Amino acid sequence: MSLKLDQYKMYIDGAFVDASNGETFDNINPSTAEVLNQIPKATEKDLERALDAANRAQKEWKHVPSAERAEYLFKISDLILENKETFAKIISTEVGKVNAQAIGEVEATAEYFKYYAGWARKYEGEIIPSDRPNENILIFKKPLGVVAGILPWNYPFFLIARKVAPALLTGNTTVIKPSSSSPNNALIFAQLLEQINLPNGVVNILTGDRSLGSKLAESSKVDLVSITGSVGAGQSVMEAAAKNITKVSLELGGKAPSVVWKDADLDLTVKSIVDSRVINTGQVCNCTERVYVHEDIKEAFYEKITEAMSAVTYGNPIEDGSVGMGPLITESGLQSVADKVEQAKKDGARVLTGGNKDNSKAGYFFEPTVIVDTKNDMQIMQEEVFGPVLPIGTFSTLDEALEMANDSEFGLTSAIFTNDTNVMMKFINNMDAGEVYVNRESFESIQGFHAGWKKSGIGGADGRHGLEEFLATTVAYIDYDDKV
Repeated sequence: MSLKLDQYKMYIDGAFVDASNGETFDNINPSTAEVLNQIPKATEKDLERALDAANRAQKEWKHVPSAERAEYLFKISDLILENKETFAKIISTEVGKVNAQAIGEVEATAEYFKYYAGWARKYEGEIIPSDRPNENILIFKKPLGVVAGILPWNYPFFLIARKVAPALLTGNTTVIKPSSSSPNNALIFAQLLEQINLPNGVVNILTGDRSLGSKLAESSKVDLVSITGSVGAGQSVMEAAAKNITKVSLELGGKAPSVVWKDADLDLTVKSIVDSRVINTGQVCNCTERVYVHEDIKEAFYEKITEAMSAVTYGNPIEDGSVGMGPLITESGLQSVADKVEQAKKDGARVLTGGNKDNSKAGYFFEPTVIVDTKNDMQIMQEEVFGPVLPIGTFSTLDEALEMANDSEFGLTSAIFTNDTNVMMKFINNMDAGEVYVNRESFESIQGFHAGWKKSGIGGADGRHGLEEFLATTVAYIDYDDKV
């Protein structure tokens, strides 16, 4: 069955529907600032219908053997790869992601479904010793119930898998709300669910603005709210979920530091940092957001990093498949990046390359930018930029580098570039972050555990530990009579 690429309808209880009141909103192409299509704007009636469907379906879905649930995930994975080019083009069009990265996202999405399908016969409970004779204590792992997945726009396809795959594998059902800035992939993805005959109500997809996410989070019909987004969005979800003491899993912002020690391989370091900074035009929470380079090598590093960032090309990825970077997602996002760069200049920082919007293009483009002479209390070093801007500070001792790297309200990812094992291990053991990358770009693997410290989040995703987010425990104390 071919995909209907002009059908942008919500998916509720196995049916493709418009908003109950017919209301829609514009989906904007960030490369051209033009309207791509109209998207249904869900009402509270639509939300209640989706939640009721998910709750009803979960009563049966949880009793389906995990190996059988996994078969649906395998089928989804296969269908994603069959339609790889289609989904990649949707990503490039509505997010502005370059083709290679869009293809990579689609392939990672398919692999994620396949990876969690492989857990069907592996996750398990426990039997633990009792203090009493003739008693066994069993810990059962059970699905939570209904999972609300609130998605960001920067990885609109992969984040579907991150919320849906482990949830379904463990017997939960889901209500998914994609970002209003990148809803198309989720709505087209729903057609795959119909093709594999997934039971009605197991996955529901609603589109709308930020208020829809808040209504999801405050619903008593939801058992877990899993959100990837900004700190502000996470705070709103926590506040809403608190009304029912609903469990939350939050992957929020980051201000990832990369520390460059004096013995670092500069060619490897520069390539890794640039790759980590300009991926998706710097709009990734685990991107390198700030750099600290040792005083002894700063001039050589400045020269190489400036040359590399200046060489990054950008433009509309649909019109030019060779560009290294696309636009920012919105006009407000573009202005935010520009404002932060201007503030850094006012604070005394110096721009070595870039630093401006590109007003010659119709979309939301900003030049790849390198900023030096920064101080750690500057806004540019403390607040998430979410754009292709690389601010750089310097240090003379590892303790100084660690102090500055940890001087942040965020703690998602970090990186160290060195060939000294002692430096490496001291950094790992003293860095307040969920991830440390050593001599490589800052991008996680699905078998790891992507989790932040401080305001970067609560809980996490991926791997065995990520699977646990979707499970609850029941402890059974079983006494028996051995005189039989």
